[in-house]
Amino acid sequence: MIPIDILAPFQMGFLFVLIVVALGLLATEAVSIELTSLSVIALLILFFHFFPALGPDGTDNLDLRQLFSGFANPALIAVLALLVLGEGLTRTGVLDLAANSVIHWTKSNPFVAVTLLLLVVMVASAVLNNIPVVVLFIPIMQALTRRFRESPSRYMMLLSYASVLGGMTTLIGSSTNLLVSLELDDLGEEPFGFFDFTVPGLVLAGCGLAYLLLVAPRLLPDRPTDHGGAEDQGRHFVAQVSVSAGSRLVGIRPVGGIFPELRDITILMIQRGEQAVLPPFEDVVLQVNDLVVIAATRAALADLAKGEPELLHPELVADAFRGQHSGEEPGEEGKPPPWLTGGHQLQAEVMVRPDSEIVGRTLEEIGFRYKHHCIVLGIERRSRMLRERITRIPLKDGDVLLIQGRPDDVDRLRGERSVVLMEWSRQPLVTPQHQRAAAIIFLGVIAGSASGVLPIALAAFCGATAMIATRILSMGDALRVLDRKIVLTIAMALALGAAMQETGGAHFLAEALMTALSGASPAQILSAFFLLLALLSNVLSTKATAVLFTPIAVDLAYVLNLPIEPFAVAVIFASNCSFASPIGYQTNLVVMTPGNYRFMDFVRVGMPLILLVWIAFSLFAPWYYDLPG
Repeated sequence: MIPIDILAPFQMGFLFVLIVVALGLLATEAVSIELTSLSVIALLILFFHFFPALGPDGTDNLDLRQLFSGFANPALIAVLALLVLGEGLTRTGVLDLAANSVIHWTKSNPFVAVTLLLLVVMVASAVLNNIPVVVLFIPIMQALTRRFRESPSRYMMLLSYASVLGGMTTLIGSSTNLLVSLELDDLGEEPFGFFDFTVPGLVLAGCGLAYLLLVAPRLLPDRPTDHGGAEDQGRHFVAQVSVSAGSRLVGIRPVGGIFPELRDITILMIQRGEQAVLPPFEDVVLQVNDLVVIAATRAALADLAKGEPELLHPELVADAFRGQHSGEEPGEEGKPPPWLTGGHQLQAEVMVRPDSEIVGRTLEEIGFRYKHHCIVLGIERRSRMLRERITRIPLKDGDVLLIQGRPDDVDRLRGERSVVLMEWSRQPLVTPQHQRAAAIIFLGVIAGSASGVLPIALAAFCGATAMIATRILSMGDALRVLDRKIVLTIAMALALGAAMQETGGAHFLAEALMTALSGASPAQILSAFFLLLALLSNVLSTKATAVLFTPIAVDLAYVLNLPIEPFAVAVIFASNCSFASPIGYQTNLVVMTPGNYRFMDFVRVGMPLILLVWIAFSLFAPWYYDLPG
């Protein structure tokens, strides 16, 4: 067996090389994040199988069980369960009212709206767990970006960073803060009080907020979400709306030839009895039984149908209710048939094949809705804008049909010879009937975790289970939202953190820092100590960094004959500076999927923020704690 005094440097050398290679692969994306994460875990397992990290009692501290434990870590369970909860909230549209309120309060000013959200997130994170706070505001930020026609990738990362900055201001703002305080207590030192580091925390948070508002959005990518363009802003479908008694459209009138109530919608024609009214519309008031032909994006059509789904093709639904097609079963007691309302509904797009038998025929002639149990909501024809009822338009090859149906019925179109299903276009419909249940479940998770009654992982897992049990989400919906990138990156980060701790790699770096800074002033040593920890927190977890370096901070203060408080505060702030990597902190992973971020996005935006916080701390802390310069 190799002697321990020789094996330890060998193990640390291998680990440092592996970390550098892994970070390089993640940054360049030469291979996928998933493959990089799996390869790192596999190499760790193989290396420490042949060169085990033995403890004083001879036990292997980095065996297979330890290195695989990340896959069952409560942090991973919490993040995945919170993704399911977020999908339930998005599916039910439960936070649309909150988004509308923010837009109203800020008078539709995007900068003011984002500023308000980030301030609320920072204040909430000072007293609540960061993860539920971020999860609570992700759907609101998504709704705001849709309303302002901005990409979520321009703003979603700001939520994570704002929560971390806000969490630096109080003892309970982050579990990392509590860990440092508890570690001080275990070492026989005075633990922190609730507001002991609030003043320097506010200074750092203020500098960070200015960066998030003025600089970060310019560095973040303008990237569509992973829905693959389902909400393509530039593509318009021709659809038809029938104004029925009691509809909110009755009585609206144009202003300057347009209808301001119909936001982002162009009216192409109004069919009133036998009369077709064409633009410009002057003194035309919408009446009951008007049929309105419109052009709108998918997002605009979805907004139009919220609260009044019968607006889109009510006559088609009525036909289906009556069973006016051979073989169609009418709904019980006038109710719609199961294929119209049963289960969760999807929207998707299909393209008419060039050699299809439906070319030249209308939707009425084809009987599309009865044959496939899917309703056609709109038609897109790139060559020109259509001004006709969509049920009377002869189809052409290349026409794109926007359809609605149950997931199974939509999936069956994959084998249809007349159309091609565009897989990227699948998008679940909002189910407002479940809004109350979804809100109760989510608020229960927030209350349970924020109050400390339940751990965040347990509360989130129970909440995700409740979303499925109440049929807000199907099991398939819940499984589809789980992101394998998150699973594998968390498992890799935890495995690397365990290896750094057991091999003594973190202590080696701290000792190297002390050697390099021999003869430097206390303020310079404190600044360099902060920067080292801030960078390490993006490779290790924030908690591992805090636990490893709190004893070192205490020893450092004793060696320099200085108060312990500034060095312990440096551990708290620097350990929370996990801005430059998605694996450093859980909230980074939570926003990674909604923002469609890549590893380098965090490096590009997070590294300047780390440097800004480091400079602010280096300038303010020595003055605040009266350290020699």
